[in-house]
Amino acid sequence: MTDLPNNSIRFPSLRGAPLAAQWAALLLLSAPIVLALEAIHLPAALLLGPMAAAILIAAAEGTVRIPEGAFVISQGFIGAMAARSIRPSFVGEMAHQWPLFLAGVLSVIVASYALGWVLARNKVLPGTIAIWGSSPGAATAMVVMAEAFGADVRLVAFMQYLRVVLVAIVASAVARLWTAGSSAPLLAIVWFPPLAWASFAETLAIVFGCVGAARLLRLPAGAFLAPFIAAALCQVFGVLTIELPPWLLAIAYAGMGWTIGLRFTRSALSHAAHALPAVAGSILLLIAICGGLAALLSVFAHLDPLTAYLAMSPGGADTAAIISASSNVDMPFVMAMQTTRFVVILLTGPAIARFVARRLAARRTGGAG
Repeated sequence: MTDLPNNSIRFPSLRGAPLAAQWAALLLLSAPIVLALEAIHLPAALLLGPMAAAILIAAAEGTVRIPEGAFVISQGFIGAMAARSIRPSFVGEMAHQWPLFLAGVLSVIVASYALGWVLARNKVLPGTIAIWGSSPGAATAMVVMAEAFGADVRLVAFMQYLRVVLVAIVASAVARLWTAGSSAPLLAIVWFPPLAWASFAETLAIVFGCVGAARLLRLPAGAFLAPFIAAALCQVFGVLTIELPPWLLAIAYAGMGWTIGLRFTRSALSHAAHALPAVAGSILLLIAICGGLAALLSVFAHLDPLTAYLAMSPGGADTAAIISASSNVDMPFVMAMQTTRFVVILLTGPAIARFVARRLAARRTGGAG
């Protein structure tokens, strides 16, 4: 790994505190933040509240961690939740609008990697970290792949999860403002509705089976994509009615938010402090660029602005699914755009990172000569 500056960030410390006390602090911090966000009807409050609380715990050197199995199962449930919106016309719609999908996917990827190139060229971040960290979506997969290809996973994780946080906050705020401007009333959530037990059991079998298979095959982000694809296909062909009660999704959202937030350890924050202004600025610029692209998409594709914004948002498909589910948008279109971009990034990421590494090495050699 690249040596990083040992910047000092002072936070209250939880070092040495019993795990039970840290869990209590995490829960006690999460609850009021969630309630505050829910009180203002902020979409994805159940994700953002636990995420914010976990960041505070991690910054205080908390050692509590969400078991990896709980995190991947949370991704599986969110994948199944996203699949509920997939209609039989989904594939035909993608095939009919393939130029639109191609243009939308490529424009966000090009903008993201261009900003990563600028960060690398100006030596804000060393090596190919800027490229891995700038990938628009697939945060967990990019961190895993970056480590496998020898990049410093600490800064890649910092960039990826800072982007996840900023994109989630901005997208939630945009969705909230859009909903506030709508005349449609916000429906109260029924947390414990009657369950169709047969469908619930089938849904659980799909989620646990697909997550287990994805883990066995080591598929990047398979914990989200495998249940999403399998449940969507089952629903399209009429062999499954997806049953996911709100209380279960709330647990999944919390598991994801805590896992993301707890990655922001004091060490990672200290190492990345010197690059924070440039990295945050590049992320916000990317969000603004994607907002402009969404405006064009809305005009030329005749989509409502919120659907276009969430489809072009440079966050992960899972975060987009959570926000879309709590907003009045065309969720199949959003998920199709996000998932297509995710697949393209997985296929092109390593090649682009190697290309940038060669170009940067050539520039240094030429400059030295």
